[in-house]
Amino acid sequence: MKALYAQSGGVTSVINASAYGVIDEARRNGLEIYVGINGVTGVLKEKFLDATELDIEFLRYTPAGAFGSCRKKLKSESDIEKLFEIFRKNDIRYFFYNGGNDSMDTAWRLQMEAQKRGYELKVVGVPKTIDNDLPHTDHCPGYGSAAKYIAIAMMEAALDLRSMYVDSTQVFVMEIMGRHAGWLAAAAALGWVNGIGADIVLLPEEPFNKDEFIAAVDNVVSKKGHCAIAVAEGLKYPDGFFVSDMGFTDSFGNRQLGGVGFTIAGMVRSELGLKTHVAIPDYLQRSGRHIASATDVQEAEMCGRMAVRYALEDNYGVMVTMERVSDDPYEIRYSSVPLNLVAEQTKMLPKDYFDKFAVTEKFFRYALPLIQGEFYPPFKNGLPDYKLLDLK
Repeated sequence: MKALYAQSGGVTSVINASAYGVIDEARRNGLEIYVGINGVTGVLKEKFLDATELDIEFLRYTPAGAFGSCRKKLKSESDIEKLFEIFRKNDIRYFFYNGGNDSMDTAWRLQMEAQKRGYELKVVGVPKTIDNDLPHTDHCPGYGSAAKYIAIAMMEAALDLRSMYVDSTQVFVMEIMGRHAGWLAAAAALGWVNGIGADIVLLPEEPFNKDEFIAAVDNVVSKKGHCAIAVAEGLKYPDGFFVSDMGFTDSFGNRQLGGVGFTIAGMVRSELGLKTHVAIPDYLQRSGRHIASATDVQEAEMCGRMAVRYALEDNYGVMVTMERVSDDPYEIRYSSVPLNLVAEQTKMLPKDYFDKFAVTEKFFRYALPLIQGEFYPPFKNGLPDYKLLDLK
């Protein structure tokens, strides 16, 4: 039996740990395991890597997609037909797709097509997204490490701001990923558990009111002389329009967003006359493996292992999920959910996790266990010793 694994969508600092889990578990169970280079885009070109004998230890420490990712959505019948021709030709009977919302839609379509065609194919989704917005799972691999990165970055930027505000920048704005849900932006406040964090958090779930925002900034500055702001890229006006809509869509049909940090900073400058500075972590927040959460790395690997175990148990057409058993001590259990309940769905930040421009104690209880521990990569010459595969 041959199995195929592939990565899809925006990468994370721990997606390769899931790859490690899938490949190692498949080999332990006697499966011939291959990897599709650059997701379904590469599969359509029959770009496979035989991972049966591959040295995979480096995957546990390497960020981003070691095997290449893609943003291809299966839209045409010709693409689907070609995929199944390739599956048949190579006798692929297991397919593990590692991705987010749109990737789970691809996985679901392939499972349904296999049933329609009478082709024995077991598809299992391996969850991945720093946005943490996949439904029916407590959280997603990738989120804990990205949240830890954002929390630390905001703490350090806030200290910089505090040092310089007397005759320099008084308002610091960090623009954070999160198209529809504010899970990652909310993490900018986690540093308050150690006394330093974002003073104001702007979330997609809270419709943006300029007057209320300006008043909040003015209030913070009047009290402490400076203000640190975290803003999610998906911040929306009450009418539902994105504050940072760039006017075009990506290959998945999503509105392309960018520049909300500068928009917010411009409002502060024009209304309050304060000097501002904007930072955009962008790719850094999703591939910052040097400060990854040990909890996140371990759970990402286990999600990969569980995907293989479920497939071998004939539990397929599903995505691996994590269920919270308790916050303290932190405990989860692994389960699964049908792919069609996840595909193209979004889990928003619950209303009791935030209060206007702040996050609540309930969010702290939820998020803090996910950022615990460090799982440092090996270092060489003072830098992380990341490994690269030749994907040509």
